[in-house]
Amino acid sequence: MKDALLLIAHLLITAAKVLGPGGIRAVIAENLLLKHQLQIIGRSRQRAPNLVAADRFFLGFWSLFLRPSRIRKSSVILRPSTLLRFHQYLVHRKYRLLFSPRTRTKPGPKGPSEQLILAIVEIKRRNPDFGCPRIALIISKTFGVEIDKNVVRRVLAQYYHPECGGNGPSWLTFLGHTKDSLWSLDLFRCESITLKSHWVLVVMDQFTRRLIGFAVHAGDVNGMVLCRMFNKVITGIPPPKYLSSDNDPLFEYHRWQANLRVFNIDEIKTVPGIP
Repeated sequence: MKDALLLIAHLLITAAKVLGPGGIRAVIAENLLLKHQLQIIGRSRQRAPNLVAADRFFLGFWSLFLRPSRIRKSSVILRPSTLLRFHQYLVHRKYRLLFSPRTRTKPGPKGPSEQLILAIVEIKRRNPDFGCPRIALIISKTFGVEIDKNVVRRVLAQYYHPECGGNGPSWLTFLGHTKDSLWSLDLFRCESITLKSHWVLVVMDQFTRRLIGFAVHAGDVNGMVLCRMFNKVITGIPPPKYLSSDNDPLFEYHRWQANLRVFNIDEIKTVPGIP
């Protein structure tokens, strides 16, 4: 039975190719195609009704009678969310292929245990002035567990949430309430429709939440490119007194630090792990 259906389908496709597009056949095929699309859309209240094998067969069969210019106008409508999800899947696939190991390796070492995390957080809570190297030394001498200071820093960034002391505003809020004295900037990466990486620098006034401007660069970013993007944003605008940025290594370039000294801008680093 299955072979017979496949044979009939091949005969219909061959007949359609022999007859060719155009004429009254194209008008009838386009009307049937639009009617079937309406049936698909009205079949379900879901945002994107699923197509079954019969739907794909009929849509493909009627499209054989249409001219190529009419196929684009009569195609099944795709929602923007569908295209965005497809683009997001391609981006994830791109970075998976770029950064995934070629060969399978054994899983790496596990992170610190729950008891060790609780000990690190408790030491920091009781001694807020202790830094990561000192906490790592205390853990090593007290429990005999060798731990790196970077592990302590990652644990504190994820599990330690200090309580706000006092009811007054923070220094960052105080400086931000002075108009045009504190700007915040952020650098992030996005992918184009052709999966080409672009870096975007956004500068915003902390007090008024006014967007000062943004700059886009296609390709890798270094100190010279970062300075060029920032200078392009503030062209014709008086620079602020303070500039807030995160702990991205890109903001540690010597050219970037020298550029801030030229504009007489003091840089303020945000707390790690807090946007």
